[in-house]
Amino acid sequence: MKAKINIKKLAIVFVIILIIGVTAFNSFTVVEAGHTGVVVTMGSVNEGVLQEGMHGKIPFVQTVVKIDNRIRKLEVNTEAFSKDLQSVKTVLAINYRVDTAKSYSIYKNIGADYEDVLVVPAVNEVLKAITATYTAEQSVTNRALISDGLIEGLNEKLNDIGLYVTDVNIIDFDFSDAFIAAIEEKQVAQQKLLKAETEKDTAITNAKAEAEAIKIKAEAEAKANSTISKSLTPEVIENKKIEKWNGILPKVSGSSGTIIDIGADEETADKQ
Repeated sequence: MKAKINIKKLAIVFVIILIIGVTAFNSFTVVEAGHTGVVVTMGSVNEGVLQEGMHGKIPFVQTVVKIDNRIRKLEVNTEAFSKDLQSVKTVLAINYRVDTAKSYSIYKNIGADYEDVLVVPAVNEVLKAITATYTAEQSVTNRALISDGLIEGLNEKLNDIGLYVTDVNIIDFDFSDAFIAAIEEKQVAQQKLLKAETEKDTAITNAKAEAEAIKIKAEAEAKANSTISKSLTPEVIENKKIEKWNGILPKVSGSSGTIIDIGADEETADKQ
């Protein structure tokens, strides 16, 4: 009997210790770094949040829901239409965070799945509004503007709720095969046109260079001829004649066809 009584007492003591341990364990909660704790008392969300660290709570009556307030990354695959009615499949990477002061109101009014309820629909709505202002081709060349527009538009929709978008990256734009083929044909045509214009400009440049060279050469020759003309005085011309004469007098053809050697006549006259 005594052994049975002792076992019963030990069991009771063990149960009491277990209850105390469980109660003590449920009387405290730890909020990790970068998080806030939303206190829920018997299903009712308390106003305000618990900051990082250890906190006490009423065991079995209060629960603490941890909200991540660090920057979170959300990847969204969506489809929209451009200004020229081209289908644009887009992959976006959205960086956002939850305002610590409004963690309780977000959980109270929306719940823990606020990302699917609020953020994703807002991304789809804002993206469709922005892409509708650009043609498909402009969407490719204006990625930075579209990203900035998404950040601004999303913050306008989400800031009052307590969600802040910090960055939007457009990972991919995907168009129909027909549109991509049309863009490639356009690029080929532009390259051919550019090549033709370049060849034309080169030909014009070469022609101008050749004309300029001819002009410079003509001007140089004219200047040289002018210089030579100014330097040819009668004395210089006469001297040039003497330098060029080989000492032989010219022969004169008479009217009867006879040739008179002036040099020979002078020798005959000298002998006489």
